[in-house]
Amino acid sequence: MTDARTTALAAAHAPSAADIDALTHAAFTKLPATFRRLCEGLVIQVVDFPDDETLDEMGAQSEFDLLGLFRGRGLAHRPAVEETGALPNMIWLYRRPLLDFWCEGEDTLGAVVTHVLVHEIGHHFGLSDDDMAAIEAKAG
Repeated sequence: MTDARTTALAAAHAPSAADIDALTHAAFTKLPATFRRLCEGLVIQVVDFPDDETLDEMGAQSEFDLLGLFRGRGLAHRPAVEETGALPNMIWLYRRPLLDFWCEGEDTLGAVVTHVLVHEIGHHFGLSDDDMAAIEAKAG
């Protein structure tokens, strides 16, 4: 390893929530415009870990089990007239589990964030995990 690379690694810090947010924003802007328009009003947040209630609800064994989560009603399941007081559709990306997953794999952090973001946006569109698995299988 070169001295410059060793020095750079020695000075490196773990990506912050703001760093993950920047990767998320970059990934979102690369999505087709038609998808982005369908995401109007969608709130995307980056936090370190899911809260205990979410972990219990999702049956997670560890706080590292969830990389991201969609909460809300998929577009296909929304009423024709928006309900008063309804919360916006939201996506959470979990920084520490994302970093852990990234460290164990071969993909770039940007690729991991993009994959999880697109998966959660799929739920916003009303797709189930099985729907998305079938789409990914067909895409090869």
